[in-house]
Amino acid sequence: MVGEIGRPHGVRGLVRLRAFTEDPAAIAAYSPLTDESGARRFELTLKGGDIAAIAGVTDRDAAQRLTGTKLYVERDRLPATEEEEFYLTDLIGLSAVTADGETLGRVRAVEDHGAGAFLIVDGGTREHLLPFTKAVVPVVDLAGGRVTVVMPGEILVRPQAGEEDAA
Repeated sequence: MVGEIGRPHGVRGLVRLRAFTEDPAAIAAYSPLTDESGARRFELTLKGGDIAAIAGVTDRDAAQRLTGTKLYVERDRLPATEEEEFYLTDLIGLSAVTADGETLGRVRAVEDHGAGAFLIVDGGTREHLLPFTKAVVPVVDLAGGRVTVVMPGEILVRPQAGEEDAA
């Protein structure tokens, strides 16, 4: 997913656009984009900031119906990654193992809410939420279909003075 169509902007079919590309303006270079199924295509033209025009969308009602549509680009149109660089989507489905070879499970999802990516590893009876950092995931072997994980120690966040009664 490289972006998402937001709410309408004005009455002529413009929309707000959330771009997840490194440079938000670069999303237009991948146009046309598709929806998740690949059935619908969207040709975007950036109008400035996070405002975009979508070919064929000429009024607010049509723009409103697209709100929340996730935008995807065909994989072969993405630039090649450098060494030690990964597309987060490539991590999904990889086996997660410890340095000793113990299987923790499979990477079910990768989430990034702005403070860095986290791997969600489904271990069957237990789910692990692991920060995607070099310290916790020192090896990513895409060809071998696995990531090596160094389980972090327990993290305790103790309340600071005066915070005990804040809740």
